[in-house]
Amino acid sequence: MMRMTVLASGSKGNSTVISSSRTRVLVDAGLSCRELLKRMALAGEDPAELDAILITHEHQDHVAGLSVLARRLQIPVFFTEPTHRAWVRMLTPRTTMSYAKWLDHVQREKEARAASVASACAELGLLSRSDDPDAALELAVDPDEEDLCGSDGQKTTATKPDPVYLPAVEYFHSGMRFSIGDIDITPFTIPHDAADPCGFVFEAEGMRMALATDLGYMPPNVKAALKRIDVMLLESNHDLEMLRDGPYPWSVKQRVLSRVGHLSNHATAEFLEKDYDGGASWIVLGHLSESNNVPELARLAAEHALGSHPTLLGNRLVLAHQAIPLEPITV
Repeated sequence: MMRMTVLASGSKGNSTVISSSRTRVLVDAGLSCRELLKRMALAGEDPAELDAILITHEHQDHVAGLSVLARRLQIPVFFTEPTHRAWVRMLTPRTTMSYAKWLDHVQREKEARAASVASACAELGLLSRSDDPDAALELAVDPDEEDLCGSDGQKTTATKPDPVYLPAVEYFHSGMRFSIGDIDITPFTIPHDAADPCGFVFEAEGMRMALATDLGYMPPNVKAALKRIDVMLLESNHDLEMLRDGPYPWSVKQRVLSRVGHLSNHATAEFLEKDYDGGASWIVLGHLSESNNVPELARLAAEHALGSHPTLLGNRLVLAHQAIPLEPITV
């Protein structure tokens, strides 16, 4: 038995639970921790039974609740190394400073340090013991308290939680099979504007499920990965005419339409008509744009493509939603 539970799918957040009888993996955590827990409760999934979180790529709609959820559940997170590095950079505060400001900053630090040393030495009467302020400071500060002192010598009582801290991090490599519990996972590279984006094939107990969203087109390696699949979550992001006439700036439209953007209803239908082997019991259309698509258009395009092959009429087609979890699919 395997089960796919799509908790959310769309531009505002993505998350899916893949389960076997013994293992449960959360693929992406694109909603807040609180909302993810709420969606799991609605779908009948127990968060305490999750074994790991698996990340497709570092975009916000796939990682928004990642660190808080992983810390709360104390479970490992699986990334590719480039995706992990990109996620860390994304959450690490960055500041810019001109050379003149940097010089001024250095000078102020020196002056503050000298004032602190002089004050400490005056209070403890250590000036006579050393003419070197740094040596005097070493005598003035208790070595056991060094870790509690800031750069100004003041004790700090609390530190802000590190936003990139995770209980455990595991790396995988695209194209190289690995396992979480009894679920075998084969990641495959997808064309998207992220550091190292991946789709996945999950296999357990003789069943195979696949997840392929956030890709600008269907390259041969993705078509090959989507063979002999029992349940397939496939992107059907936008209607071409709605996107071209829609509210997005032209630069964003170009990104979505590019080969590292998102699949249109037409592109998904073309795959289903020409390259899909017909093996899936369930096809789930996901990551529908709320601004540039409507469910009826995505469904009609896919149904027309499947209907052109009489042998594929047994495939059940459902659409994943942004606002509510999809009814669990079990095979």
